[in-house]
Order: sequence, then C-alpha cells, then structure tokens
Amino acid sequence: MDNNLTLIIRLIYNIVLSKTEVNMNIIKSSLVLAFLMMLSCNSTKKEAVTTTEETTFKLEDVLQKNVAKLEEVSKGLAHADSLPRNIKGENTNWGFVSYTDWCSGFWPGTLWYAYEASNNEEIKKQAERFTDPLKPIAFTPADNHDIGFMMYCSYGNGYRLTKNEAYKDILLAAADTLATLYNPKVGTILSWPSQKHKFKYNTIIDNMMNLELLFWAAKNGENKGLYDIAKSHAEKTMNHIVRKDSAVYHVGSFDEETGKFLRGYTHQGYAHESMWARGQGWGIYGFSVAFRETGEQAFLDTAEKLANHYMNRLPEDKIPYWDFDDPNIPKSPKDASAAAVAACGMFELSQLIQDENKKEKYFNAAKGYVEELSSSNYLSGDKNQALLLHSTGHYPKNSEIDVPIIYADYYYMEALLRLKKINANNLSELALK
Repeated sequence: MDNNLTLIIRLIYNIVLSKTEVNMNIIKSSLVLAFLMMLSCNSTKKEAVTTTEETTFKLEDVLQKNVAKLEEVSKGLAHADSLPRNIKGENTNWGFVSYTDWCSGFWPGTLWYAYEASNNEEIKKQAERFTDPLKPIAFTPADNHDIGFMMYCSYGNGYRLTKNEAYKDILLAAADTLATLYNPKVGTILSWPSQKHKFKYNTIIDNMMNLELLFWAAKNGENKGLYDIAKSHAEKTMNHIVRKDSAVYHVGSFDEETGKFLRGYTHQGYAHESMWARGQGWGIYGFSVAFRETGEQAFLDTAEKLANHYMNRLPEDKIPYWDFDDPNIPKSPKDASAAAVAACGMFELSQLIQDENKKEKYFNAAKGYVEELSSSNYLSGDKNQALLLHSTGHYPKNSEIDVPIIYADYYYMEALLRLKKINANNLSELALK
C-alpha cells in the first residue's frame, strides 16, 4: 500500500482513539482522500480485482440483504419446532424437519449469524425461538454423532453472542451426551449406531465438525476428559480416514474390540476411492479447528494437505461438483454447500498458519468461493426462501440434488462474517503499524 495512504489511515485511527475534540469535517475529508488514493492505487496495479463479479461484490450489501431475507422468512414460520431443511422441485418455500433431524441446528444457527451481522433484536428473538426446541437433544441418549451440528450451531452461537448461562448448561450437557458414543478401544466417536450392521463400528469424516463442541466443553465445564476424546478422535481420523492421495474416505470402519482399522467406504460419494466434495470440506475445516484447539502440528499439516488437493482439482468457477470423480462431469450437479464449508475451513486455516504466502493463498481462495457464491449464479435472490441455490445432499440416494439446503446457507453466512472480521482485523493492524 502507498506510504501516504498508510499515513492517512494511521492519522484517522489515532484521531478516533484520542479523547480530544476534533472537527468531524477533517475526519470526513481525510476519509474521502484515503478512499480516492485507494482507488488510485488499485487502478495502477495489475493484481487488483479483474473480474466483473469481483468488482460488483459488496460484502456488507450481500450480508444485509441476506439478513433482511432471513428476518422476513423467519417471521412467516409459525411453528418453531418445524425447522427448514431444503426446497425441492418447483417449490419456493422451505420444507421442514423436526428438531431430531441432523439438520435441525442450522436454521437457528443461520439466524444467530444474521443477528451477529445486524444487531437486530427482532432477529435475536427469532433465533431464540427456533433454538429452544432443540433442548431435549442434550438430555436424550445419543443415537448419532450429529449432536455437535445440532447443538453447537444453535446453542453454541447463541451462547457466544448472548452469554446466556442457560445455553451454557445445555451445551455442557450436550457434550457429555455426545461423549457417550466414544469407544476407548477404537479411539473415536461412533457416528451411526444404526449402521453397524453395514459398516461395523463406523466413524465418518463429518464427525470432525462435532469435535468443536467437545473442545469447547472441556474449556468451559468440569469434564476435562472431553479434550482427550476429541484429540484422540482427530488423530484416528487423520491416521485412517485421510487417504494417501490427500482425499478422505466418507466412512472408516473399525473392529469394535481391537480398534483395528478395517477399511474405508463412501456413503454419499461416487465411489469408495473418489473425492466427495463436502467430505473434503469437512476435513479441511475439522482439522483446522483441531490444530487451533490442540496446537498439534500434524493436524495443521493435514488441513493444508486436504485444502491443497481440493484447490488443485476445482473447476473453473471454483464451486465443486458434488464429487470430483463423477464421470458425468461437467454434466454433474454442483454442491454450493461444499464450497461454503471449504470457505469457512480455509478462512480458519489462513488465520492459523504462520507462512505469509500460504496465509494469503488460503484467504484468497476462500474469498473467491464466497464471491462466486454471492453471484447471480448461486445466490437465490427472490427465487425462493433460501439464500443459496445448487447444493447436493445425497446423490447416490437420489436425495436433495441441485436444491437449496439449509446447511449451505448456514456456512455461507458464517463465511461472509469470517471475511468481514478478517478484513476489519487487517485494517486495524495496518493502522497500528
């Protein structure tokens, strides 16, 4: 950045921080000058934004339009225990599931992000309204690993933003419930008790995303053993479910008595050895969080490896097909949800890694995914009640193919907020230099 521009930003920053009375016209004039100089700098550099879509992407505008849409939709939903999941066919309104569905936490979580982006008290009320019905999950015997998705996305974001002590108690109970699925002989959390007849003792890559609830509870509650459970799970997943080709199995099968890894499967991907797009995103994000919480270098290396492999195989528009190895590409459906998950994971990774070149690489990649998702190619606009189009849930089962899905909206809102925070932090750091 030009030295004069840096000086102006420092000056404005120091003025705002000072306790002296200053003529606001000076500040306004300085801001205008800084903006004009920024435009001048950008116009002389070839590496500046070059595509039409990037030029028209306005982060705050997109965020606030999403907020307005989410507020409007939430007010029209009469039953808080019926939660949006997908929009199928020619429908324009959400289809609903009960609080026991694995996707139940994403709608209240999306509303919490909308509240974070707007500080709108009406949206906060709606977020609270749709969060409350999930409480029984924390106190019901666990029958799957999705407790993290269901509770940390809803109550977790609610507690982060409000510090409601009742939310904290419920989260701690949910973490203890999730931990009952842990088998110390295997060293992982059982993902699908109902599928043991098919996969034996199974652990899926998605489960990496549920570890954050355990790490959080270990720091905020009395059960410190939850940390060891989460770390062990991440290690076993890294050693067995992450493949040598830098892709991941969807499902890892283990011997329940000896803990021996038996084999890897797919469940929602094209083939056992293919690269299921959303699973790769879960891995990037999950191992980044595991490194953040443990400091174990191997987790960071794994997150990088998965991210690089994902980036190297993306199509031109940077939004993956549902599986990178589907032989019908380019006629295969895309998966916007995978792009949103990967964006969040790479934003996380970019803030953890020390190498400045790598930091910039992962940040720019994630930013590019967000910008494309915010284009007319993927943003729903007034087409229906969702934020994003073109997600794919379970292709082999012919379920939720090329439709809006609630977890795409959730991670998209998260990615927008992450980008906003990183931009703000970078500006603050610049002003302090």
